Amino acid sequence: IRASTDTASRLDDAGGACEAPTRGDDTDYERLTRLQMDMMVAALKCDLTRVTTLQWSTGQSGVRFSWLGHDRSHHSMSHDGDSNTDSQNKLAAIDRWYMEQLAYLLGALDAVDDGDDKTLLDNTVVLLVNEIGKGNNHVFSRMPYLMAGSCGGFFRTGRKVTLDGVPHGNLFVSLKHAMGVPGDSFGDPDFCTGPISALT
Repeated sequence: IRASTDTASRLDDAGGACEAPTRGDDTDYERLTRLQMDMMVAALKCDLTRVTTLQWSTGQSGVRFSWLGHDRSHHSMSHDGDSNTDSQNKLAAIDRWYMEQLAYLLGALDAVDDGDDKTLLDNTVVLLVNEIGKGNNHVFSRMPYLMAGSCGGFFRTGRKVTLDGVPHGNLFVSLKHAMGVPGDSFGDPDFCTGPISALT
């Protein structure tokens, strides 16, 4: 999510060029992941959008991470028990791979000069979420959310915040406020109590 700034004039001053990323001929999962992120950064940099979304695969991902040496799909392994150390190690390797992709995105955002000694990452917030807390029993508690970038100084970064029992709708209220959107509710109001003050 892009903070509201006068991007067009800052890019002109910085000599930024708004060009589409090079696609190449690859159509595999790894290459498409990077291409999607390159397009997201280009669209934000050139102020073509203020919000982007990237969904890797689906909730029942059939992706086989063959480049990691896996012969079963991500989803099928996610249903294996905790005692299946082979599957648990492979799932950890998948998580690590996704975090490497996130690092690539954050690095690309941080490489864009956004004026006033700020980078595009400084003026953006990136939210990484999962659909459930634990795959093999479909638990919806203790779900990890990872945020990077302060959205123009709105969020305090560099911390781990534990919020037991706080509805995830509250996080989206905080994101709304970061973008200047009024309102203290998101989704079902029975499961939303307002913004999360600990994030700011």
